[in-house]
Amino acid sequence: MPAITGRQYIDRIDQLKTDIWIEGKPVTGNISEHPAFKGILRSQAELYDLQHHQDYKEKLTYLSPTTKQRVGISYLQPKTKEDLAKRREMIQHWARANNGLLGRSPDYMNTVLMALASSIHLLKDQNNCFPENLQLFYEYARENDISMTHTFIEPQVNRTQLYVERSKEPIAAKIVGRTEAGIIVKGARLLATQGGITDELLVISSNGTVEEGNGFAFSIPSNTKGLKFICRESFVGGDSSFNYPLSSRFEEMDSIVVFDDVLVPWERVFFYDNVPVSFNFMKSNSFLPFTLHQVVSRQIVKTEFILGLVQSIIETINIGEYQHVQEKATEIIIALETMKALVIKSEVEAKIDKGGWMQPDRSTLQIAMNVYPRIYPRFTEIIQLLGASGLMSIPTEKAFQSPISNELNHYLQSSEDMGKDRVKLFRLAWDLTMSSFGTRQTLYERFFFGDPVRLASQLYFSYDTDEYVQRVKDLLEK
Repeated sequence: MPAITGRQYIDRIDQLKTDIWIEGKPVTGNISEHPAFKGILRSQAELYDLQHHQDYKEKLTYLSPTTKQRVGISYLQPKTKEDLAKRREMIQHWARANNGLLGRSPDYMNTVLMALASSIHLLKDQNNCFPENLQLFYEYARENDISMTHTFIEPQVNRTQLYVERSKEPIAAKIVGRTEAGIIVKGARLLATQGGITDELLVISSNGTVEEGNGFAFSIPSNTKGLKFICRESFVGGDSSFNYPLSSRFEEMDSIVVFDDVLVPWERVFFYDNVPVSFNFMKSNSFLPFTLHQVVSRQIVKTEFILGLVQSIIETINIGEYQHVQEKATEIIIALETMKALVIKSEVEAKIDKGGWMQPDRSTLQIAMNVYPRIYPRFTEIIQLLGASGLMSIPTEKAFQSPISNELNHYLQSSEDMGKDRVKLFRLAWDLTMSSFGTRQTLYERFFFGDPVRLASQLYFSYDTDEYVQRVKDLLEK
């Protein structure tokens, strides 16, 4: 099956009958009808449908190198700088359908898998490594348009660097057995965004610890026996797109993943029991540059949306004459153009990597990923400062359908809009910055690739300053 439709995506997820728990109860029936999941499933279904739209098919799909059928461009392994540009255009086209609010839209994980498959040379001739399995799974996912989530993080039991787990029953997921059929995994991992509403779960242990049972990578279907997804509280406020314009559509559930003696077949194991590979594979492969290229491309679209929202607020309540307002809006303009420049620079300075693929410039994208976690919380603050008390005076849709609607329209009007229209705009700003959904968005962007301080440290140690230091020495020696 080549690029799928939205209906095929929803039907597949419903048919899995994955073991999902929310508020202490298992999800029964079709998950696409559950209040916590139906909005996000519909939004992602719309993305899959775009692949078949006559006007967008060429922008979103390409001919598979093996089947010659149309598959998603997010699976494309780039050979040229033009291929990188095609990937960016596809990513941003999908992102505009949700204004960049879906951090785990399918193209993100498609990119992750593409990046891993583009680095299989690092696994060749290594103990307990199966690069051919990774390659075959990549091709399977590409040809069947498989949706995926992943989990890379261990539970936060004790975050000291030298912590060694002493529990008799595993807390962090680890290998507890090896059989002719595969490896047995027990324990838990964090943090699977969209956990339970994808076809597959990709698991990678990359912390490099020397404890027995650590160091593995595999992918399994979400409905694998013994696999359970335990969800946090849903941030869907309700079905009304007036009251909850964002959470009703784009709430991506986050879940804990529990492995209860889960059998992972050998054909789905990419590596195991190899600490050096576990420690170095994610650092050395093309995961970071390719994935950051997708992330930054999406964040640009999200920033465009935020700028549009800020300007809408400015025009609606007529505050554009104030210089402090102009300065705040300009902060977002500068951030937007900075992110655009960085992603283009990463493509211009792209080079062929050791796997033979055109890799965007890593340092440039690392800089972008150091910028955005710092500026996104400022976006939230700017919207709150400009909206002020207007973000509190936001009656619900039912209020505007009641006998007091005329009063609300009169007293809550703006220089541009009737009360209902102004409130609708301000509820959008509230849902983005002040609701549970909105504050989760801020936390998400703060820590998308981990601790910002650690990201800065990684950039510091990876950035080549030798040439600049030498120039200083040359000057001092004259």
